[in-house]
Amino acid sequence: MTVDTTTRNRPRGTTVLLWLVGVAFVVSVIHYVDNVANYDAYPQPGPGELPAPSAGLIAASWFVFTLCGVLGVIAFFRHRRAACVVGLVFYSFSGLIGIGHYTVEGATDMVWWRQTHVVVDIAVGISLLAFAAWVAVVRPAPWEPSQRA
Repeated sequence: MTVDTTTRNRPRGTTVLLWLVGVAFVVSVIHYVDNVANYDAYPQPGPGELPAPSAGLIAASWFVFTLCGVLGVIAFFRHRRAACVVGLVFYSFSGLIGIGHYTVEGATDMVWWRQTHVVVDIAVGISLLAFAAWVAVVRPAPWEPSQRA
């Protein structure tokens, strides 16, 4: 199946998807690089709590999450609804996992700019999850012509 890249024939939601993925990418780069480079500046779980992921696991997970997002976008343009939804849902976890920072005591004591990129990453994750849900339930699919006259 070919991909239609002309503006007038783009699937509904294309602009929203591209903006969401673009913002998610930029914010996740900032958040994940800061998380890895300044690993000790983030609050760590106390005794008896689930251990924090290592800096190496955090770095590797960014690549896996981002790959899922890229595959989700490609699937969107190739009209593969299920693959698009799965890819975007997994990509949304890149931001949603930031909620984990706030399960540890001291997270609200992080500097304002660190709080900002963590919260924005979470918000974009929620938005991507909502977009994936929209693609999953909208009838007709975003790329099919509407039956409205």
